[in-house]
Amino acid sequence: MCGVCGVFQPRSQLRDLAPVLREMTATLRHRGPDHSGVWVAKGGEVGFGHTRLAIVDLSETGEQPMSSGDGRWTITYNGELYNCDYLRRSLHSVRWRGCSDTEVLVEHVARHGVPETLKRAKGMFAFACWDTRESELWLARDRFGEKPLYYGLCRDSLIFASELKALKAFPGFAPDINRNALCEYFRWTNVPSPMTIYEGVQKLPPAHFVRIGEVGTIPKPCPYWSAIDTASAQPNIQMGVAGVDGVDGLAEALDLAVGAQMVADVPVGAFLSGGIDSSLLVASMQRLSSTPIRTFTVGFSEAGYDESPYAAEVAAALGTDHTEIVVSPEDAMRVIPELPTIYDEPFADSSQIPTYLVSKLAREHVTVALSGDGGDELFGGYDRYQQINRLERLRNFLPERSRRALGSVFQRLPVESWDRMGKGLPRFVVPPGLRHRTGYRMHKVGGLLAADRGLDLYASLMSVENRGDSLVLGAESDQFGFVGIPDMPQGDFPAFERAMLMDTLTYLPGDLLTKVDRASMAVSLEVRVPFLDPDLFQFAWSLSPEHRVRNGQGKWLLRELLRRSLPNHLVDRPKMGFGIPVGQWLRGPLRAWADELLDPVLVGEQGFLDPSLVERRWNAHLEGRADLTLQIWSLLMFQAWLVTQ
Repeated sequence: MCGVCGVFQPRSQLRDLAPVLREMTATLRHRGPDHSGVWVAKGGEVGFGHTRLAIVDLSETGEQPMSSGDGRWTITYNGELYNCDYLRRSLHSVRWRGCSDTEVLVEHVARHGVPETLKRAKGMFAFACWDTRESELWLARDRFGEKPLYYGLCRDSLIFASELKALKAFPGFAPDINRNALCEYFRWTNVPSPMTIYEGVQKLPPAHFVRIGEVGTIPKPCPYWSAIDTASAQPNIQMGVAGVDGVDGLAEALDLAVGAQMVADVPVGAFLSGGIDSSLLVASMQRLSSTPIRTFTVGFSEAGYDESPYAAEVAAALGTDHTEIVVSPEDAMRVIPELPTIYDEPFADSSQIPTYLVSKLAREHVTVALSGDGGDELFGGYDRYQQINRLERLRNFLPERSRRALGSVFQRLPVESWDRMGKGLPRFVVPPGLRHRTGYRMHKVGGLLAADRGLDLYASLMSVENRGDSLVLGAESDQFGFVGIPDMPQGDFPAFERAMLMDTLTYLPGDLLTKVDRASMAVSLEVRVPFLDPDLFQFAWSLSPEHRVRNGQGKWLLRELLRRSLPNHLVDRPKMGFGIPVGQWLRGPLRAWADELLDPVLVGEQGFLDPSLVERRWNAHLEGRADLTLQIWSLLMFQAWLVTQ
């Protein structure tokens, strides 16, 4: 894995790019500690920087930036091609200099062009390449957004990089904070693509490329693949006897994806939480390996959050070489000051802390780790998918007046009253894992019932703040749906499948993959996500609803396959998620830190947030009148980031 950066400047303002690129590249050293390089075109108008984490072909023939054999194309590339051998075999008459996937990528571009290469490539990547003949810069990103790419204009030059910190090293980079993007951050706990926290800087969306011929104009990115179109095009497979055909098909598709992603010239391991996805992933790895797989997990002293005993049982059953750590509030405190530097813009999924710690643990033993992210989005694992189905049926069943009245009742009952009733509510109303936030959830349900039918139900259910402009001073955001997502025909999918696709397009790249990329790259660990193999994605979307959900339980097909490797009690236990007890810690060991960042005087002087609203929320959480963990953590992560600027 690697870090990339570059500059495309007007010919009328040529400067020596080499020193600038060295400064930008130095900020990405953690993404690639094994080698760094800088390249500047002969005309001086464009230059690339690169830092390398050597995974395949550890020799100098894999170093970047790299030019094609004919000299036309030069590339700086972050990622891995999992069908590298297939692409190499398709390139007849190429005189290969080494064995790296970078060389395969740049030679494929030289032979077939960028758009066709993107359609054929299977992997995780973000790259830039320069076409010397046409004097054009191309930027591209993988299908699901596993690898990041930021770009924007500064002093008439186009600059791009894997992380914002490299852009900040460009002379004169001093953009304003985008207050509308800040609203979106408070809605989702991350800044959604294509926005960034800075005015004039964008994230390249997943499955898109942009072709730039003139520095002053940045064309609209072009899609080369669509998750919605791919899902729509898959015919449902027929259920075999007891679903055996589906289970066998999943086993084959998963083993192919896992096998391709285990290829490396360095040690490979896996994150193992003890949940369905990571257990299934490790079971596949162990089937394909002749030696015990290295597995890693993180635990907590608070039993309600600790999955490490289950992970240990899974590891023992599968025969892996297992290592675990237990995270304390003191461990979290040591990580928190590093979070603004790791993430570069506000990011508030609190599992960022254990993800960083388990990555750090894994890096002591391996250079590559496989992760089970994506299983929920492809196979219907989240309880909210079934909840959105029930809510939509309820909305369609109730007359409009009755629906609005019921929604109003739900919202009028105070959050703290709902929280007290939480333990007595049935599972289908509030899943057990969310009962500590019953009041928040029931107010959300009330809002959904009371809302107009045109409102995007799932966006409202997923958002933490429906109107962040009441919190962010000077914002003009009136967004209610998802940002930057194409319309989806309502009749093409049932409600829960629409929700799965929306998570694939938003929550997965904006939250989960961002969290894993930054946390792992901060310690120079490459993380791969086999569930996001394009062929496995197609297989998942060929399944009928019965393959995904049965008897109110999601991921039915994954569970059936896992039963071939593990006893039932490790397969059928309730989903816990990968969270930390941050709500409790904020009232205890993290309180002094939080008090300082949320001080009304400081918030008022900064001028971004309404200090009285921030104070009311903090007091309500501290006094136990409401569980506002998500809102408070979002505030703290913004404040922690802001004070470093």
